[in-house]
Amino acid sequence: MITRLHLHNWKSFEDASLYIDPLTFVIGTNASGKSNILDALCFLKRVSEGALIKDCISSIRGGEEWMILREKTHFSITVDIIEGDYTYKYTIGIGKVGNSCMLVEESLRKQWNNAAERTLYFADYSTNNNQEPSLDTRFLTGTKGQPKRMNLSRNTAVLTQVEIINVIKEIKDATSLVCRTLSNIFVLMPDTTAMRNYSPLSDKLLPDGGNVAGVLAAMEPSQKTKIESQLTKYLKSLPEKDLNHVWAEPVGRFNRDAMLYCEEQWTEKSLVLDARCMSDGTLRFISIVLALLTGNPNSLLVIEEIDNGLHPSRSEDLIRVLRELGSIGNIDVLCTTHNPVLIDALGNKMIPFISFVKRNDLGYSSIELLEDKENLAKLMSSSRLGDLMINDKL
Repeated sequence: MITRLHLHNWKSFEDASLYIDPLTFVIGTNASGKSNILDALCFLKRVSEGALIKDCISSIRGGEEWMILREKTHFSITVDIIEGDYTYKYTIGIGKVGNSCMLVEESLRKQWNNAAERTLYFADYSTNNNQEPSLDTRFLTGTKGQPKRMNLSRNTAVLTQVEIINVIKEIKDATSLVCRTLSNIFVLMPDTTAMRNYSPLSDKLLPDGGNVAGVLAAMEPSQKTKIESQLTKYLKSLPEKDLNHVWAEPVGRFNRDAMLYCEEQWTEKSLVLDARCMSDGTLRFISIVLALLTGNPNSLLVIEEIDNGLHPSRSEDLIRVLRELGSIGNIDVLCTTHNPVLIDALGNKMIPFISFVKRNDLGYSSIELLEDKENLAKLMSSSRLGDLMINDKL
């Protein structure tokens, strides 16, 4: 599982670390840098899937023009992954070379408990000709002597090239683990407009949640029944009246598309609605619950502005669902929010798992653990945490 994300000269961050737990909340004002954290995770996911470096760069908001902190020439992102007794530290760096950005740094290190780190591979182009198309990379050999040197393609990360080259098994196993972990990052940004439409049958939920109906309708019957029952269970108290049933079914002459439906209970009568009539909050909640129910074990689900469209009175229900389903599926959940009611609903026990993002006078973003905030106890003795956030006391 990912336990730490470190950003160096990435977008608005000069040097900052985010610690990731089973349930983590990130708070901060508009333009503080919260979305830049999500962009970093999206970038790592694309890198791990073998995408071309130039495509990884262009897919991020702002592209290469805004990836690197202003007046800097290089950024790096480091992610810590814990597996058993080992911590793996993967770093990738991009630098400005002429008029474009290129891969200029990459490494993978391994540490057992508190023992010294071992560098499994390392590539650094600071002393080489950055215009060269190949990467001078050094690999651990497991024997005494100099590391094994190889020239690899600069178009994709070394991480995804290890599978087809001759290196020791320890390195292959480590890169496989890191690739699998990073590819299991899922950033969910529900688009309720897309969810209201008919969607093609699908085997994987899209980042905008627009194919919720297609994913449900394409499931094998017994799994579909189980997942729809769980969806109904967790969504039951969300609307003003109870939901009796949430489901999807194929539509059209060829049954290649699907529509989402729900049945609400009003006194003695029930009312069936399709997605076109459902509220934004209900649709967003459905996509979040489905992502948790169908996500891969040991994955990281990232949700921006988790409370959008959700009535404040449902904040405690939302947190309960995140905790319960995250634990059942072994899925870590990282959320950003502006909602003071939601922050208050977390309770004091969640304080160690809340980070706040802010910008200094130079415009650089920082990430701080809420529990490390100076005079936090004194501040909370006079105001609720949500009020402190509203009044910019954090």
